[in-house]
Amino acid sequence: MTELVKERLKSLPNRPGCYLMRDRRGEIIYVGKAKNLKRRVSSYFRPGARHVPKVQSMVDSVWDFEFMTVKNEAESLLTEASLIKKYKPHFNILMRDDKRYLALRADPSEPWPRFTCVRIVRDDGARYFGPFPSSPVVRTAKDFAEKRYGIRECEAIEPDPSAHAHCLADVIRTCSAPCLKKISQADYRARFEEACMFLDGKRPEVFDELDAKMRELGRKGKYEEAARTRDLIFALKEMVKQHFVRKSPRQKEEAALQGIRELAEAIGLEKAPRIIECVDISNLFGTHNVASMVVARDGLPDGRYYRHFKIKSFEGADDPAAMAEVVRRRYGPGSTLLEKSPRADLYICDGGITQLRAARAAFAEIGITDIPTIGLAKQQEEVVLDDGRENIFLPRDSEALMVITRLRDEAHRFAITYHRSLRERTIRESVLDEIPGIGEAKKEKLLKTFKSIPGIAKASAEAVARTAGISIETAQEVLRRVNLQ
Repeated sequence: MTELVKERLKSLPNRPGCYLMRDRRGEIIYVGKAKNLKRRVSSYFRPGARHVPKVQSMVDSVWDFEFMTVKNEAESLLTEASLIKKYKPHFNILMRDDKRYLALRADPSEPWPRFTCVRIVRDDGARYFGPFPSSPVVRTAKDFAEKRYGIRECEAIEPDPSAHAHCLADVIRTCSAPCLKKISQADYRARFEEACMFLDGKRPEVFDELDAKMRELGRKGKYEEAARTRDLIFALKEMVKQHFVRKSPRQKEEAALQGIRELAEAIGLEKAPRIIECVDISNLFGTHNVASMVVARDGLPDGRYYRHFKIKSFEGADDPAAMAEVVRRRYGPGSTLLEKSPRADLYICDGGITQLRAARAAFAEIGITDIPTIGLAKQQEEVVLDDGRENIFLPRDSEALMVITRLRDEAHRFAITYHRSLRERTIRESVLDEIPGIGEAKKEKLLKTFKSIPGIAKASAEAVARTAGISIETAQEVLRRVNLQ
């Protein structure tokens, strides 16, 4: 176990997320997911741990690792799949098994078609929906489609009264009961086609009905049922969202404008916030405490005004203190960003009440009282306020929630990009630590003079020797090592 790994293990949280193992060259060699990052990642390096040969080979190759937290296990599945697809890590390919994600299958050639969950999508003439990383989402969609459209669940090829004897679906009136001749084959097939149209995302009115039902339950005080209906809507949209028609640029602009109008109404602003800033504090690599600021203009991200901040006022992880530092550096006296970026009409802290209070205190400290500031809690994606009002839950399908979660996701993506560049730079610079005769002071002189490892690689041995105060032989060894990077 390297010293980097030992230090990194101390910062692992007891939360779901993904982890990326890197070798000595900084290459990602394995990506994994975990319900509990601390427990899962620590298990690789536990003294006396007995791994199968392939896993042990991976563990022996780990020089460092990084991690990211997510909201829940389902999101960790999606994130893991995305990272593996992007980086194609060696050990994921080597150790992959035959586990596949779930899909729904329906065979129109059957006399009474039904839906089944499968893990292999074949070219067999059947209709497939998926596959999807979240099995609960697939099963929820299957259950809803069967109940709404009366599709049979039984496995019999030709359902008859003997199949009905062991069935509960007709008893609770969720099946059209072809086994008892309660529906003609033509009518059943019409229902089946409607169910397929829904799963293809071509029946958006279904969501309007469910939304109306959810609101009515809320008005009647049936909050638990309303919450279950809300979760059902979310799960169904996850299942069918890939089939929705993509918006044109003009439609995206109109939806974003609607979103900022909805947002203004929801949080009590006098007018729609044309410029929104969102700040994310991140400790993805443990040793690097950074912040990213992204900006939306008229509801859509505007990359011209994105900014990175490397936290300078303290070391270690303290998200509220980091949030306050960003506010002071962005809006405090002498800030050059005041001239380069438009002033925010709304400031969003990606986090809960502590980050929000730290930001508002920093605004008050520098005398700014006219920039509305809110938080966005990750767990339930609720708008966090600290002015005495209760937190706000925006409808999951609202354009307002789309605007702020899209901006939050941009802030997170932008932070990861910054982390990656810092980490890669640290890995490249670490080669100097391995050269006898190059201490911290000489390393700093070389990097200050030549700016980077590639800059050192382009220098002459004489220049390296003169800058660091070392012999020509040592300088030649420096050049040999850095040119291997």
